[in-house]
Amino acid sequence: MGLGPDITETLARARADLRMGVPIVVMGEAHILAVAVEALSPDRLAGLRALGGSLELALTGWRAETLKARVYDGDVARIAVPDAAALGWLQSLADPADDLATPMKGPLRSVRDGDAAPHRAALQLCKSARLLPAALCVEVPDGFALAAAQGLTAVPLALAEPLLQDRSPLHPIVQARLPMEVSEAGRLHVFRPEDGGEEHYAIEIGRPDRSQPVLARLHSACFTGDLMGSLKCDCGPQLRGALAQMGAEGTGVLLYMNQEGRGIGLANKMRAYALQDQGFDTVDANHRLGFEDDERDFRLGSDILKSMGFSAVRLLTNNPAKVSMMEASGVTVTERVPLKVGENRFNRDYLATKAAKSGHLL
Repeated sequence: MGLGPDITETLARARADLRMGVPIVVMGEAHILAVAVEALSPDRLAGLRALGGSLELALTGWRAETLKARVYDGDVARIAVPDAAALGWLQSLADPADDLATPMKGPLRSVRDGDAAPHRAALQLCKSARLLPAALCVEVPDGFALAAAQGLTAVPLALAEPLLQDRSPLHPIVQARLPMEVSEAGRLHVFRPEDGGEEHYAIEIGRPDRSQPVLARLHSACFTGDLMGSLKCDCGPQLRGALAQMGAEGTGVLLYMNQEGRGIGLANKMRAYALQDQGFDTVDANHRLGFEDDERDFRLGSDILKSMGFSAVRLLTNNPAKVSMMEASGVTVTERVPLKVGENRFNRDYLATKAAKSGHLL
């Protein structure tokens, strides 16, 4: 009858389950039961142990490097979990908050046999659920049967992998007039992804000519900077500066992308801030958490622009990666318009790291 969830909907269920601490089943060459360490409870840990298999902690290569654990599977490390390991030990490997206080967490033995693809998928789902990328896993003989018996979400890896590697299609949902301080001729467009993720927005100023390059800005959501006036970044001044310039010119499009904290989510961004207070820079903090330098996907911005009828932009940015991503996604960047605002004594080192490690032109 076609009433059951398709693979996109199944992945959305899996993300929700992981956030709630409910295990999921990932089925590749091997079948594993996986649960996010961040949401793991003592009862669920006991339940995984009762299955009788060897527990493995899946971590990203970045987090494993911090822990001095060997990485045998490219970007994934599988750490053998001792029989006596407590929940606190697992959490200390997943979360770097106490790394400086207790740097010696090993010795850690990495597993090198078997297929790591299901573990990699579990980590990708943890990331997209805005959780720490750490999953406790155990191999099971028949994932289908276990999922059916326990009411768990079962993820067939062959169907899931293409979707985990690519962005979800976006669809326009609604648009309406939005008078703003910078321009009374404002209009807000809402776009919703098919995968159940966060919605993204386009703020259109005036009536831009679709046949000409439009002044555009890809702005990633920053609760602390945009709303709270944080001095730790330059996001708020960039947002207001871009809108002011569009208002002054009479036309423009600002894309407000819900990719907080370079795509790691607000909770993990705060974890990174705590690590910065310990002396790590922005990039190093992300790596210690197990994330890449930048987890955002700027192609979403080009998807929105093309759906709105724009094929060329004058891009307000200091980030060459945004220019390259736009060009690679079929949107011509005729001009990079610098946006140098908001430097202060609290974010000077942050901006220097963006320039030195992320190539920002400041």
